[in-house]
Amino acid sequence: MTFRNPVRFEGTVIQPPARRFLLQRNFDLNSYIDAFGNEETAFRKAYQALLNFSDHEGLDLCGRRIALSGPVDMQACDPGRTVFAQRRVIRNGQFHPAEGSAAAFADTVVTSQASYSPANPLQLTNVVNVANIPVGSLVTGNGVGREVYVRDVNVAQGSLTLSAELYGAAGTQTYTFRRFKYLLDFSGYDDLQAMTIADVEFQCNGQASAIMLARQGLIFQVRDCFFTRPKDRAITSIGRGCQGMLIDRCQFLSNEQSLPVSERKTLVFNSNANDVKVRDNRIVRFMHFAVIGGTGSVISGNHWFHGDDTTNGIRKGGLILTTPNPMALIVGNYIDNNFIEWTNEHDATPAFNSQFSFGGLTVTGNIFTVINVAPWFNWLVIKPFGPGHYIHGLTVTNNVFRPINGNIDRIERVDTTHADLDYSRFRNITFAGNTFSGVNQEVRNPLSMTHTQATASRNWVCDPGTWLPFGARARVVESVVPVGRIQDAAGQTVHEMPWTEAEYGPDRRQIRINWGTAVRGTVRVQMRIDNPQ
Repeated sequence: MTFRNPVRFEGTVIQPPARRFLLQRNFDLNSYIDAFGNEETAFRKAYQALLNFSDHEGLDLCGRRIALSGPVDMQACDPGRTVFAQRRVIRNGQFHPAEGSAAAFADTVVTSQASYSPANPLQLTNVVNVANIPVGSLVTGNGVGREVYVRDVNVAQGSLTLSAELYGAAGTQTYTFRRFKYLLDFSGYDDLQAMTIADVEFQCNGQASAIMLARQGLIFQVRDCFFTRPKDRAITSIGRGCQGMLIDRCQFLSNEQSLPVSERKTLVFNSNANDVKVRDNRIVRFMHFAVIGGTGSVISGNHWFHGDDTTNGIRKGGLILTTPNPMALIVGNYIDNNFIEWTNEHDATPAFNSQFSFGGLTVTGNIFTVINVAPWFNWLVIKPFGPGHYIHGLTVTNNVFRPINGNIDRIERVDTTHADLDYSRFRNITFAGNTFSGVNQEVRNPLSMTHTQATASRNWVCDPGTWLPFGARARVVESVVPVGRIQDAAGQTVHEMPWTEAEYGPDRRQIRINWGTAVRGTVRVQMRIDNPQ
């Protein structure tokens, strides 16, 4: 039914869900509430109309608070449509769980045995009771990385399609599948593009999550929104519906702010596809801010803080990158009481073979702070899930590092829980222009330092100590410049040019400067942990 003129309603409209009700002249939520009487039904019908010749690009919620009796299956609002690729906007309102709706938003939890092969990295096969596992379920089990979801269920073949690969799950085991419930659930779409949510509050009340994306899509945008107390997740991608996703100027307030970090389980969002832009958001006390897969991400101008009120408290990764070569920018953020964690946990064959290793990351112009933590806390942690990896292309420049209420030892480390890095293959790494306060050991690469040889010797061993990032090897000597006179044992000036040996000593972290005659004096040396070519 289509109305091309303004309409005033007396009584209540009753219409089957599959039928459309189009108000082309007074197209807003208030008009649909007048028509259908119930605000939840009105929203479903208005959204259906938005996709079908409403003659409007956006649905104005008119500032209304919409109480939802359960998750809104957005695709089921217009059941004949599984693909939509035109810009549409939902704006200016609030969604929240209705009173008495807790059961409708309760998690669905299924445990089931399944098999996994790295040769078929996005499939679980021979899944017991596969029909009981909902699309969009979070997968947990041995060898499963963070934020892996069920993208599709094939009952006939007894298989599941996953959103990401599993790093160490080869064989058969029992998995747990947990389906969170979302206020707005777009997972029924095969492909959804150019959908925007603007100026909307998701008041989850610790009872519901907020938004689940479609399985496939492009340019889903969330801007100027509030996500208040989500039960589990604010925004979830179960497949490739996050390609080009934009999250701008939003605030995310945790339901777990009073809990210590070690007890939290919520996070803001995850992504699996490429080209995600996250800008100018404020995030308060979740377990994680983001688990980001794919490449081409820009994380800019955000403030995420995840501390608690404990002393020497545990801190977890705020921003987790699960692609070893993410081609990402982390620029101008305020990173507060958490760290950047860089892994390859979404790789079915995590040992290095012929793929890109860790690299393609720029961390520039950020504020890093932390309060009341143990000295072994670090702000940049690389965690390889298999051997043979190295760093090729990492820039950490012009950042400010400052702990409060106690010093920390250093800003960076390699987590060797699963494997260490291959320090002999480091290339194109820069740590420069950073400001350190309350950090016991600053790090630089290239490192410029002086060495003084008090007694004449032909061989000078220059030890950078712990100044080099990641405790890596002194692979390259770029320059040796005398500071003042170089003298022999008799005090005569020596003008010869020395030659150098990099990777000297038992741990290869020293360099040796070699002279033709025994000399003493001071030189300034510049060395690197990487081959800059």
